[in-house]
Amino acid sequence: MQRNILRPLTNCYISSSQKRCYSKQQVRVRFAPSPTGHLHLGGLRTALYNYLFARSNNGSFILRIEDTDQTRLVPDAIKKLQDDLLWAGIIPDEDPTRGGPKGPYLQSKRLELYNEQVETLLKNGSAYRCFCTDRRLDLLRREALRLRQIPRYDNKCRHLAKEDLAEKLRREEPYCIRFKLVGNINSFDDLVYGPTSYDVAQNEGDPVIIKSDKYPTYHFANVVDDHFMEISHVLRGVEWLMSTQKHILMYRAFGWTPPLFAHLPLILNPDGSKLSKRQGDIRVENYRQSGIFPLALLNFITHAGGGFNRTHGREQRCYSYGELIKQFDLSAVNVNSCKLLPEKLLEFNKLEISQLLEEENNAKFLINKVVRLVSDAFPDRSKDGTLQLDENHVHDVLNWAKNRISKLEDLVSGELAFLWVVPPPSTSAISQSPTEYLRILEEFDRQLASKDADFFRKESLKHWLRNFADTNDIPFEKFMRLLRSVLSGLKEGPSVAEMIEILGQNATLDRVKRALS
Repeated sequence: MQRNILRPLTNCYISSSQKRCYSKQQVRVRFAPSPTGHLHLGGLRTALYNYLFARSNNGSFILRIEDTDQTRLVPDAIKKLQDDLLWAGIIPDEDPTRGGPKGPYLQSKRLELYNEQVETLLKNGSAYRCFCTDRRLDLLRREALRLRQIPRYDNKCRHLAKEDLAEKLRREEPYCIRFKLVGNINSFDDLVYGPTSYDVAQNEGDPVIIKSDKYPTYHFANVVDDHFMEISHVLRGVEWLMSTQKHILMYRAFGWTPPLFAHLPLILNPDGSKLSKRQGDIRVENYRQSGIFPLALLNFITHAGGGFNRTHGREQRCYSYGELIKQFDLSAVNVNSCKLLPEKLLEFNKLEISQLLEEENNAKFLINKVVRLVSDAFPDRSKDGTLQLDENHVHDVLNWAKNRISKLEDLVSGELAFLWVVPPPSTSAISQSPTEYLRILEEFDRQLASKDADFFRKESLKHWLRNFADTNDIPFEKFMRLLRSVLSGLKEGPSVAEMIEILGQNATLDRVKRALS
């Protein structure tokens, strides 16, 4: 059996008639996830591209929940999904919470519509009732596998005589409803992959569109909903490309005009394997909880998948929502699968921290976030009031650390805990030679207290510390170990000059006095 092959083009293909549709038809797009698990990167990318496409064309972005598979529903999945989208800044114009003119936006609340519409297909001969049992379907599947064929329904019930159909209905035998596939259809122009053809009737059996529990399948419900919600463009993952001809056949059976289709390439792991919902580390919730900022995650996705007219050359930036909307171009989406590079995510997160610090309100947001983070990381010190968390200090720390950290959580790591936690007054370095070290610290305290604020810069401090060690006859390395121990309680970390610079005069002197007490 010969299969028609999908032929992706090297460049995006959009016919002239499709280009006209962009200007004449109001853009309405949708993100339609199933509440069967967590939102992951693939789903977030689909939601994001629909959102950007709607915003860049002054259109509407709709969130529709496809919950017709009642056996796989996960409690609270809808709320978590909406929370993740809200966190990411992807705000629908119409959804189950806000409502809208084309609702309801839960498929489980649209069953009456599906049952009405399937009657149209039954009456015009495009669909039929199928009474095949699960046992018979399982035997068909096993036989196909034995013969090394792709399992498919043999369309047996399509040919039921009217008398047999009437008798089965009279006996109230359970049935589903299947759609009749027809062959020899023309190709369609995908907005990303170009002219695409696939003879679905030659390769697949007639699909179920209404299950025996009277719930619709995805293929049927999404066609009906897209029509009645007036969806103009369907942007979805390339894994649905092979199903599109099936959907177009349903549109034609109803006498409806299908929307325009654009399929997005696969997102891959660094090793080239497909992303899997079972990968906990690709859940949006995981990124939220691990200190990744929303725009960093969105830039991470868009950096890999194409679809943007970048105007800044090779400059690495964390683009704002407005910039992403302005740059988005469906014709620039890659046709090849794209690999995610984890190190890029941390680069974007570092850039986002720096960019947030440039705006006053955002900087205050970061400061408050750091205060909560530090208080939670050192609860005992938070209670006794020894944490250094005044606003100016936190702001100075953020400016000092923005090129050193990838996430705010890095600020409470062992190496940087000295920024907040005052070490105990008794240190191992002093206890080894208390008389000598107390004299040195007293002199250090006296001289440092006389310096003005402008003196506390790393370069000035480096020269002064070396001169101080020479003048007071203490080996420089030994002196640095003493000060490091007093200031941080650590054996290694940033240079002592950097520590003094970021702690500032008052905090440095306070820690020296504690060591002397």
